[in-house]
Amino acid sequence: MATLLRAVPPSPADAVQLPHNLEAEAALLGALMIDNRIVADVMTKLRPEHFMGGEASLHARLYAAILMLANKNMVATPVTLRPLFLADPEMQALGGTAYLAELTHSAALIAAPDFAQQIYDLALLRALVSVGREMVGHALDTSTEIDPQKQIEDAEIALYKVAEDGEVSGGTKSFGEAVKAAIDMAEVAIKSGGHISGITTGLTALNEKLGGLHPSDLIILAGRPAMGKTALATNIAFNAARRHVADRADPAGAAVAFFSLEMAADQLAGRVLAEQSGLTSENLRMGRINQAEFRDLARAAAELNDLPLYIDDTPALSIAALRTRARRLKRQKHVGLIVVDYLQLLQGSSRANGDNRVQEVSEISRGLKTLAKELSVPVLALSQLSRAVEQRENKRPQLSDLRESGTIEQDADIVLFVYREEYYHAQRKPADGAKGFDEWLAEGHAIEGRAEVIVAKQRHGSTGIVPLRFEKEITRFSDLADEAHLPQRYE
Repeated sequence: MATLLRAVPPSPADAVQLPHNLEAEAALLGALMIDNRIVADVMTKLRPEHFMGGEASLHARLYAAILMLANKNMVATPVTLRPLFLADPEMQALGGTAYLAELTHSAALIAAPDFAQQIYDLALLRALVSVGREMVGHALDTSTEIDPQKQIEDAEIALYKVAEDGEVSGGTKSFGEAVKAAIDMAEVAIKSGGHISGITTGLTALNEKLGGLHPSDLIILAGRPAMGKTALATNIAFNAARRHVADRADPAGAAVAFFSLEMAADQLAGRVLAEQSGLTSENLRMGRINQAEFRDLARAAAELNDLPLYIDDTPALSIAALRTRARRLKRQKHVGLIVVDYLQLLQGSSRANGDNRVQEVSEISRGLKTLAKELSVPVLALSQLSRAVEQRENKRPQLSDLRESGTIEQDADIVLFVYREEYYHAQRKPADGAKGFDEWLAEGHAIEGRAEVIVAKQRHGSTGIVPLRFEKEITRFSDLADEAHLPQRYE
């Protein structure tokens, strides 16, 4: 065993400080050479860089060679590995390729998975030591620009990389496992009354169309300015959080992380208060409320005090920083829904590299989809539409109107458009007493307070139009019983 300990000599500085177990490495390598079937059990978690000394160490290179032979459907034994290490200086220092046979003498087949787990765990500890040293070094270095917040974010990213290193969260599933997951989802929908298997939007008609918001889905909510995108997103976030408060065991409810790059947190909170108290946002902002209305406001605020709705209103957030903060909220607050308002205000790394805006938005949309899958939560991202909508006679949005990048449509599992004909109708107002004024007035009354959520893309179901009511004074969407006035299909 003394020979084995010389296999991967750590540096003098690290020999005492860094955690390692060379005996476990040697025993694992010996077990792999004796029984190649063990390779399949350890290769998904353990990588060459997890061995002490990194990829350049002898044990790491031996492990990589074993994986290479296994990948070629060749047997990995001391005999087949010998030609690969005949001229290896480190192997020669240990007495030559006879060291390969010596490794098999220390093998313990039944304990091989435990050896692999310990090697992996010790590699994580060494990575933590490295992150800690780097954090200390940066914190002590005042010769460069001092930005503690940036250092904290960088440290969080580094720590999360350590946490996820080597973990395989998905992997291959049997068809039976996939079927069971589908049956479980159907059971949730049945228990909810046959309408919802994901997180509720709080709107019955929209739940019936989408089945709720599902984990791992990227939902794009788009519309032109003044259509009510933020209002609808805020309504959905509030409804999901309120459902979670009512029954934390109910899968239709969820704690919500709301990343508001456009509006301040107090403005969003004001919208929710206005909706729940029945007071207009404008009156709240201007202070035009009486004592009775203020009591209603205070009562609504008290009821919402413990709402699991977490607002991050940091401006000019990068997609990398958003992912870091979302992971933290998932870990600390167990959020089950993420809302981003809005996509085009995020920054990607492409901007720093001088690439064009289309590439940057593509990176952002892919990053949001990756985040949804990584955290297994729905991500609801708001998006602007191009001005091409305004040039058409029929101003209902189309997928081609998604601004700046076709990859938004490609990455999204669901694309929703908010459309209010009432807004455009007001712009077509003829002069008082002019021809057609009465018809215009009658049409305005018919569509007043009506909105549409157009389901333009849905991987899990059909497209179509969902009619809703919109109270613009208190920025609240609600269900609309009368659907006869709206087309039932979206082409």
